[in-house]
Amino acid sequence: MLGANDGIVSTASLVLGVAAAHGSRSNVLVAGVAGLVAGAMAMAAGEYVSVHSQADTEKAELKRELAELKADDKGEHEELTAIYVARGLDPLLAKQVADQLMAHDAIGAHARDELGVTETLRARPIQAAFASALSFAVGAAMPLLTAASVPEASLIILVPATSLMFLALLGALAAGAGGAGLAVGAIRVTFWGALAMGLTAGVGALFGTVV
Repeated sequence: MLGANDGIVSTASLVLGVAAAHGSRSNVLVAGVAGLVAGAMAMAAGEYVSVHSQADTEKAELKRELAELKADDKGEHEELTAIYVARGLDPLLAKQVADQLMAHDAIGAHARDELGVTETLRARPIQAAFASALSFAVGAAMPLLTAASVPEASLIILVPATSLMFLALLGALAAGAGGAGLAVGAIRVTFWGALAMGLTAGVGALFGTVV
C-alpha cells in the first residue's frame, strides 16, 4: 500500500508539474515514465539496503547466540526458562519446556523466543526490494495511464482527479486492513496527496511562466 501510494503521489505530481509548465503530452509521458523507473529503482535500492542491514544484524545475533550456547549451556537454559516464566508459565513447567526445546533445536529455540527471529519473519532483502519496486510501479502506472488516455486539454484536471480517487481507495483499504476507520484513512492520504500535487503544479506553472 505504501509503495503504491508513493508511486501515485510522486508520478501524478511530476506529470502535473510538467503539464503546468506547458509541456506537451510526450513531454509529460517521458517525465512520468522516467519518474516511474527512477522511483521504483530508488524504492528497491533503499529497501534492499535496509533489509540487508537487518539480515546482517540477525546473522550476527545468531552467531553470538551459538557462541553463548557453546560457552555456557546451563546459563542459556536458565535464560530461556526465565523467558517462559515471564510469559506466564510456572517455573517447573518453564524449565521442562526450555529443556525439551533446547534438546530438539537449541539455536532455533533461542532465535525464536529470545531474539524474535523466525523463518517466516526472517529478513529477505531481494524479496523486499522486488516487492517495493513492484508496488511503486503499479501505483505510478495509474496516473501515467490516465495521462496517456485522456484528451491533452483535460490532462491537468483528470490526472489529479483520478489519482486522488485511487489514493482514497488505497487509504481506505490500508485503514481497513489495520482496523482503523476507512474514512479517516482515505481523507488523510488524499489530503497529503492533493497538497503534493498542488505544490508541484504551482512550481511547474511558475517555472513555465518564467522560462
